[in-house]
Amino acid sequence: MEEVLDSAQLPEGIPIKADKGYQSKKNADLLVRRKLKNQILKKAKKNHPLTKWEKRFNKIIGQTRYKVERTFGSIIRWFRAGVARYRGIKKMHTQNLMEAISYNLYRSPGIIMSNSIKNLK
Repeated sequence: MEEVLDSAQLPEGIPIKADKGYQSKKNADLLVRRKLKNQILKKAKKNHPLTKWEKRFNKIIGQTRYKVERTFGSIIRWFRAGVARYRGIKKMHTQNLMEAISYNLYRSPGIIMSNSIKNLK
């Protein structure tokens, strides 16, 4: 996580959202040192289930995260994006860009229609 935060160069106070796999004392301390908000999903431990507050926290954070995860899931499902078709970082980056463009084009008619229906009301 430290390498990712180093390369991102985030300003102080930005919330960091991540899977519960990133929940650790080390990562929590890292976020405190960098003055970033810890919004990593809470994880239950053996004989220590999540509290009511932690479950609610996970649900609130999950509402934001699912929108991002849904996008990646759709790209993988529609364009079989989990497969590397090229060798080299530049070529793979181009593949990822093309998948993102294709995703946006695929979704654009539905987005345009839903926005026009909202405007009619």
